[in-house]
Amino acid sequence: MTPRVKITPEATAVVEKLRDEHGPLMFHQSGGCCDGSAPMCFPNGELMLDDNDVWIGDVAGCPFLMSKDQFEYWQHTQLTVDVTKGRGASFSLEIPLGLRFLIRSRLFSDEEIGQLPPVKPGSAVA
Repeated sequence: MTPRVKITPEATAVVEKLRDEHGPLMFHQSGGCCDGSAPMCFPNGELMLDDNDVWIGDVAGCPFLMSKDQFEYWQHTQLTVDVTKGRGASFSLEIPLGLRFLIRSRLFSDEEIGQLPPVKPGSAVA
């Protein structure tokens, strides 16, 4: 299987620090308006999910979701969660650390598209 979403070692280290402080976590890919599109990290279960959201994989032991409409645009793209210095303008848990998560992306090859795992409705992820 080709993962739809991955995470860098640097971002994993931040997730582990946040998990120590906040417990189980989740990511939701923001469709953003003011701050652009950014992966946002929340305590698991804090964000209300329904069938308008889709789970696309797990990163660093955290479910990663996005809106179904946004997934329609990104379904042919592998996402990699990374981290950089600087404050984003979101409610994501890493912001007080002076860091922000970001997404790096690339298109899947034709071969990889045939090896993608299925997505799940957000309501099925608890």
